[in-house]
Amino acid sequence: MEIKVGVKEFRAKLPSYLDAMSPVAITRHGETIGYYIPARRGRTQAELDALKEAAAKLEAMLAAKGLSEDELVAEFKARQAADK
Repeated sequence: MEIKVGVKEFRAKLPSYLDAMSPVAITRHGETIGYYIPARRGRTQAELDALKEAAAKLEAMLAAKGLSEDELVAEFKARQAADK
C-alpha cells in the first residue's frame, strides 16, 4: 500500500520514511511529484531466525560432504566460467 505525503513532511520526517516497507508518493499541492521506493525492507525476527537456520543447515551439509565454503565458491565460479 502506498503512503502519500507532502514534500515538506517528507523532508522533515525523512529518516522514518527511509525505513518504510512500501512506496511513498511525494506530493506538492496535492499533485504527485515523485516516489520513494525502498530498495530493501527490514527483516522480521522470524526471517532472521529462518536465515540462521538455513545457514546452519548449509554448514552441516558442507561438513557432511567434507567441503569448505571456499571450495564451494571456487566450484561455483568454475562452473559459471564454463557456462560462458
